[in-house]
Amino acid sequence: MCQKAIYPGSFDPVTYGHIDLIKRAQDIFPELTVAVAHNPQKKPLFSVKERVEMLKEATKDFRGVTVTDFDGLVIDYASRLKANVLIRGLRMISDFEYEFQMALTNRKLNPHIETIFLMPQESYSYLSSKLLKEAASLGADLSSFVPDFVKEALKKKLRDVS
Repeated sequence: MCQKAIYPGSFDPVTYGHIDLIKRAQDIFPELTVAVAHNPQKKPLFSVKERVEMLKEATKDFRGVTVTDFDGLVIDYASRLKANVLIRGLRMISDFEYEFQMALTNRKLNPHIETIFLMPQESYSYLSSKLLKEAASLGADLSSFVPDFVKEALKKKLRDVS
């Protein structure tokens, strides 16, 4: 039986959709690591340190949840943590093909690590960090998509970047 799971991602920035999946995963696994990927190819708006800090704030009251960062293959990181489950979110059918491909590749690389797909609440199923960054850059109110501290961090970061 698995006691540890990892929910990896970019979390640039964390949204209510991510937080919803973390809550769902923590109800299933006694130990959950939310792992922020060092993925410079995605050209993140926030640094790894900033993303980790936002996730720590968002999950500070969650039991059994640890927030870390990792570089390299997530299955290698999972092995180091002795976790054998990866949590991945599926929002829309458009996510499925990519996530399925990634899960099968990870299984081929390490058959001892399973991928479990979780779906967020319907009200968050269309949220993406990319869409929210674009909306924020155009002045949209993000109150119903991200916690206030994330909304403020987005505003500040977008001011600093422009």
